[in-house]
Amino acid sequence: MTESQVTSESSAVRVERLSFRYPGGPDVLTDISFTIAPGEIIGLVGPSGAGKSTLLQHLNGLLPSQLPNFVGNVSNVPGQRLTDQVSGGHVGNVPHVVIDNLPVARQSIAEVRRRVGFLFQDPDDQLFCPTVFEDVAFGPLNLGLSEDEARQRVRDSLASVGLAGYEPRSTLRLSLGERKRVCLAGVFACQPGVLALDEPFSSLDPRARRTLIGILKKFPGSQIIATHDLDVVVDLCHRVLLLDAGQLRAAGPTADILGNAALMERHGLEVPWRLR
Repeated sequence: MTESQVTSESSAVRVERLSFRYPGGPDVLTDISFTIAPGEIIGLVGPSGAGKSTLLQHLNGLLPSQLPNFVGNVSNVPGQRLTDQVSGGHVGNVPHVVIDNLPVARQSIAEVRRRVGFLFQDPDDQLFCPTVFEDVAFGPLNLGLSEDEARQRVRDSLASVGLAGYEPRSTLRLSLGERKRVCLAGVFACQPGVLALDEPFSSLDPRARRTLIGILKKFPGSQIIATHDLDVVVDLCHRVLLLDAGQLRAAGPTADILGNAALMERHGLEVPWRLR
């Protein structure tokens, strides 16, 4: 599906005119707009420092100081839901991020974080409990599930990432690939519809890399994957967003973008081997 074919009604993710700068710093993102269809896998590529991680964090509301009280800072209309303020045209030309018709805003952030599972580049930024069970169960328990329900979510999620039976293991005694998969199991346990993955393949050996690719191919929801591993993008992703210096420089089918040697060279990238 092309960008133009993804309508507001059909999109799992919609970003419109998003710009961002950290306090006292230069612009990190400038006027970013794109959509992701349900079940679509998007590759987010670009040189280091392009703004890929910052863009992903906006999808999950991980920059709380930037969250509007309502999308586009529009005032509350009594009796009207947040989704009504978007679909009803109250946003106008104001930048906003919408997940499955739910705006990313202060009032909706808990539900947004349930719908968008975020995987950090470094699993040590995500693992904080002594055992695998406690870590994977943390999300479901905080969603209000019973202990029995959470325990079943843990079993199912660990099995889905090939780590069945790992519940009692210490999170400190796992390989890098296992730690990344435990983090992913914790995300899966919350049953999100969208995955936002920040460099999930970095530092993995070939076997762990293949395992993770197989897991992600089975995920039924939408995904946006920020990665420097362009051969993985060729294997996994339907479309590509090319980000450089905080601007969206190109978007389109994977082979069209990554196979364009002049475009890739202009933005400090190389055509992946599989497209040469």
